[in-house]
Order: sequence, then structure tokens, then C-alpha cells
Amino acid sequence: MKTLTKMLASAGASIGIAACALTAVPASAQVEGKIATVDTSRAIIGTNALRTAYESITTTYKAQIDQRTAKQKQLSDLLKPFDANANGQLDDAELPAVQAATQFPQIQQLEAEVAGLTNQVNNARIFAVEQIFQQYGAALEEVATVQQIQLVMPVGSVLYGKSEADITQLVTTSLNTKVPSVGVVPQQNYRPSQQGANLFQEIQQRLLTAQLIQQQRAQQGAAAGNTEAPAGR
Repeated sequence: MKTLTKMLASAGASIGIAACALTAVPASAQVEGKIATVDTSRAIIGTNALRTAYESITTTYKAQIDQRTAKQKQLSDLLKPFDANANGQLDDAELPAVQAATQFPQIQQLEAEVAGLTNQVNNARIFAVEQIFQQYGAALEEVATVQQIQLVMPVGSVLYGKSEADITQLVTTSLNTKVPSVGVVPQQNYRPSQQGANLFQEIQQRLLTAQLIQQQRAQQGAAAGNTEAPAGR
């Protein structure tokens, strides 16, 4: 119960990538040939299948999304009186008052309902991500073969590399062919894999960051427009 609008802490961790040892490599172990880099989450974000799936989820799960929005609003309204310093969060010092309040059972119930609705929507997204990722290895191998690449490294492991070494867009293009579309309604007993959940969390973080950057640019553009001097008479 740290924030008024988002009560669920993200449990997903970013996908871990082991850094390659760049020094003290015996000559016999060195790779001869082309070396490339790839960004897994960016490759999947760029696919037509993921974009279409996210759009479809917004429609297919509209009822759950609307219910979650309404219940989050109820939750925020209940918690707002306990935000003594009005900082938009519930600090540790403010939590005891919440737990002692007569509304606490209702708060807990709303938290559980919001979590359940959020899981339904997110599981659909993870389901879509996992279907695309199932073909990721094949797409990467195809690009590496066509481009005659001997070694592909995660982009996060590279200290220096030219942009030409990045094959992410090529992998996305291959994925578009191999996975033109995916389903968004998982089977009843569906349970996301840890790898799929981690990849989804990384994708969501990147999408959120991109959205925030767009909003900041729009605000800066509007502010610049407002400060322009009026045209001379």
C-alpha cells in the first residue's frame, strides 16, 4: 500500500544477461568472423504480432480494464485521507492508521480485486509475448545464417559496438514472417513461465519509458509554443 493509484509492486525482474569475458581469452578460443548484437525485448516489441495483440487485448479485456480502473479509483479515495503529508504515497508511518481503520477490510478486498483483474490482463499479454518468443531462437538463427554471423551477443553486454552490428531489426523482420499473429486468450489452466514473465516486465518497462519520453516532449513542445513572442505589427 505504498501508492494511492498503484497498489501492486512489480515482482518481475529484468532478464539477466551474463557479460562475456573480453580479456585474457586464449587465441584458440577467439571467434573468427562477423560478430553481431541483438536486443531481445526490442525485437519483440517491434513485431506486428505484439502490436496487434496489445490492441486486441484492449478490446477483448475491456470489461476487466474498466473494472480495474473503477476499483483503483475507489481504493485511492479510501486511502487518500490517510496520506497525512499529501505526497501521493502512504509512508511507513502512515500505514498503522490504515491497518487500524474500520475501512481496512474493504481496502484489502479492493486490493485483491484489483490484483485479480490486473493478472487477467497481464496474463493475456504474457501469453502473446511467449508465443512470439517461441520463434525467437529460430529467427535469430535464420538471420545469423543469412548474414554469416559467427557470434551474437546481447546488446547489454557490449562495451562498444557500431550500429551496423545490431541485427535486432532483422530479427524482428524474421519474426514478422514466422509469427504473423498470436492469440490473446490463454487456456483456462495457463500459468506464465518465469522467463515469459521476466521478458514481459522488461517489455512493459520499455514501453512505459517510451510513453513518458513522448509525454515530456509533447509538454516541452507546448511550453515552447506558449513562450513564442507575438508576431510584429
